[in-house]
Amino acid sequence: MSELRVWAPRSRHGVEVAIGESRRLPMRRGDHGWFELATAELGPGDDYAFVVDGRGPFPDPRSPWQPEGVHGPSRLVDHDSYRWSDADWAGHDPRDGIIYELHVGTFSPRGDFDGVVERLDHLVDLGITAVELLPVAEFSGRRNWGYDGVSLFAPHHAYGGPDGLKRLVDACHQRGLAVVLDVVYNHLGPEGNYLGIYGPYFTSFYSTPWGDAMNYDRADSDEVRRFAIDNALMWLRDYHVDALRLDAVHAIIDTSAVHLLEAIATEVETLAAEVGRPLTLIAESDQNDPRLCRGRDGGGFGLHAQWSDDFHHALRVVLTGDRSGCYRDYDGLGDLARTLESGWLFAGRYSEFRRRTHGRAPDGLSGRNLLAYSQNHDQVGNRAVGDRLANLVSEGRQRIAAALVLTSPFVPMLFQGEEWGSESPFQYFTDHQDTELGRAVAQGRRSEFGEFGWEPDEVPDPQDPATFERSRLDWSELGEQRHAEMLAWYRSLVALRAAEPELAGGDLVCSVEYDPDGVWMRVDRGRFSVVVNFGEVELPVPCPPGSVVLASALGIGPVAAEGALTLGPESVAVVSAGPT
Repeated sequence: MSELRVWAPRSRHGVEVAIGESRRLPMRRGDHGWFELATAELGPGDDYAFVVDGRGPFPDPRSPWQPEGVHGPSRLVDHDSYRWSDADWAGHDPRDGIIYELHVGTFSPRGDFDGVVERLDHLVDLGITAVELLPVAEFSGRRNWGYDGVSLFAPHHAYGGPDGLKRLVDACHQRGLAVVLDVVYNHLGPEGNYLGIYGPYFTSFYSTPWGDAMNYDRADSDEVRRFAIDNALMWLRDYHVDALRLDAVHAIIDTSAVHLLEAIATEVETLAAEVGRPLTLIAESDQNDPRLCRGRDGGGFGLHAQWSDDFHHALRVVLTGDRSGCYRDYDGLGDLARTLESGWLFAGRYSEFRRRTHGRAPDGLSGRNLLAYSQNHDQVGNRAVGDRLANLVSEGRQRIAAALVLTSPFVPMLFQGEEWGSESPFQYFTDHQDTELGRAVAQGRRSEFGEFGWEPDEVPDPQDPATFERSRLDWSELGEQRHAEMLAWYRSLVALRAAEPELAGGDLVCSVEYDPDGVWMRVDRGRFSVVVNFGEVELPVPCPPGSVVLASALGIGPVAAEGALTLGPESVAVVSAGPT
């Protein structure tokens, strides 16, 4: 016996369950717009859909599986029947190690969940402790970043569906890896988005960059909020995921007395107590608002961490000299130093890019509340051609970036392939089946970058399968000496951070000295100093007495001298004032 429920307050004449081409079963109208049906005609593995006021059939808004894509029927899943092998997994807070962000479709040659499993040993050898997956909820077609999801409860069919995701999470836990899943509650994708037929999931009262906002605070919003909360709980409970990365929370508009994010945090806390393992919530936000991570008793939402674009932007400007777009707000080593010491740069400071005062002081936050990275899917993929640091700066500067991220007081996050200096771009790709939509997306992309001086034929067509193919990681690069040496550098940095508590994320306690001319920098954390020469010639950098425990292999090797360390061009060393 299966029990089906669907919230369809917009239905005037009723909802039916569609089984096959001709079978229709009427549902009973319940309270508050809910329709229900208990039937023995459906069980796990069976397909069904809903007919609303004679229209349809449409997928279930809470479909657990869409084996034929966003327009096809839904399929019932029995989560209790899966045989997990992670009973001994006690959980792991991703903030206590190093996060590795990857896209399932481009990470491995297979391009699915099982393909990721095949490469997990590489991540373990690197020293990664948490794997972050870009969104895997069902989206249109077979290729997408995942932020166009429409069936939020269904792992994508091309990746391996529900069982494929469970195999991946299970395999991660067997190797001691936590799993972070990227989820999107600020909008849904355009193709296959049938929610508006069922009920007021969206509101025109607010707008977002993607259209009407999700209805989290207007009339009939209770069930929309429940939709998002239940989705978050499902990934953590039924798929044993350890943490959620909440996409662009600044675009979640909610004026309720209890914000949606607080409501999610409250129920996740309860679930964590029930399952007996830590469950972590990480926000993506460009607001520089410490309230996201403050406890609810202190007026905050109770999330655990948030991304820190200030660190990325300040570092990117120092490394590349790029001052276009949002980078115009960042200028030299001074801004990078202030970000390292304070958590973020904009804490009530005027932003030229935004043309307003931005941010608030991160009082009460620690390094465990902020993620640091030199690359991620956004900062690579939202460039016109998806070029990485490896395409923009020297190997020496890549090594400097790695050292500053992995010795920072923040939680480090790496983006797939950066650990070996991958030169494969990560471009924006889609596979919309609606040809007009696909054409509009491609034209919008060309227009957007045309304003920055790019010619239309230089901007990759997101719908072209070649754009996706170019974005796949090229694992054969690891056979080349320079890529193998970059990987060895990352492994050394990761191992050093893991071995030295003073280098792990924690209190925002570090001091920075730097050359006003932008040539050298020294970051002091406890007994460790990270000494950097950004210049193109050998340079003595002021440094406390100590021994070099790690140094990049480029240029002239660091040589200890009284009160200074001589560094080769574009190189970095970690110095310890005591035993390691």
